[in-house]
Amino acid sequence: MTESVLILGGTAEAAELARILAGDHGLRVISSLAGRTAMPRRPPGESRVGGFGGEGGLMDYLRAEAIRLVVDATHPFASRMGWNAARACAALGLPLLRLDRPAWVAGPQDRWTEVENWDEAAAHLRRTSRRAFLAAGRQELAAFVGLDGLWFLLRFAEETPPVPAPARFILIADRGPFVLAGERALLQEHAIDTIVCRNSGGTAARAKLDAAAELGLPVLMHCRPSRPEGPCAGSAQEAAAWVRATLSA
Repeated sequence: MTESVLILGGTAEAAELARILAGDHGLRVISSLAGRTAMPRRPPGESRVGGFGGEGGLMDYLRAEAIRLVVDATHPFASRMGWNAARACAALGLPLLRLDRPAWVAGPQDRWTEVENWDEAAAHLRRTSRRAFLAAGRQELAAFVGLDGLWFLLRFAEETPPVPAPARFILIADRGPFVLAGERALLQEHAIDTIVCRNSGGTAARAKLDAAAELGLPVLMHCRPSRPEGPCAGSAQEAAAWVRATLSA
């Protein structure tokens, strides 16, 4: 009998989990990708691209595909999908695991100021900055549109300009993982005086923080949003073990 597992993905951890489980006999692995990039990297196994249409649409999909369990391996800031998954799985009685990479923790050399939202970050920038590296999501720039006195460095996987966008910016199209030497050179080349980012965790985007610490630059760090209570794994290996144990129980 084939068991169907849905991975709510788009992260490196989700792709790694799909790779681990793809070779398991009798397991159908489906990765769901948000579709925010034109050519997403498709992990092993089956994949689908696009939203479900909210909690109700997700429930319909879980029923239609006879999903046995769900792993929420979405980005730490994709909180809406996380809450929809929690409610849908609870309503259908399906096991749900959150695969959540550990958050970054400030070290002795880091000059971090934690903020709860982008409006708070924008207000801080208005008082203290002239040239900022804005490492936020493409859909998260609205709070910075009115900061006409600031210049921004933006970096996304694709070169399509974001809408809305700050008045003064340069866009670099690049995809991690990034390395310390490259990030240090980037910050120096563009005379960056502040970094604004989300506490995404992981290693792919950590280098900009290490470079900031070396250069003595302040960082405005957006705290992670709340997530539903429930089982949680910190790595793809842990998540794979949970999937196998749950299916064999």
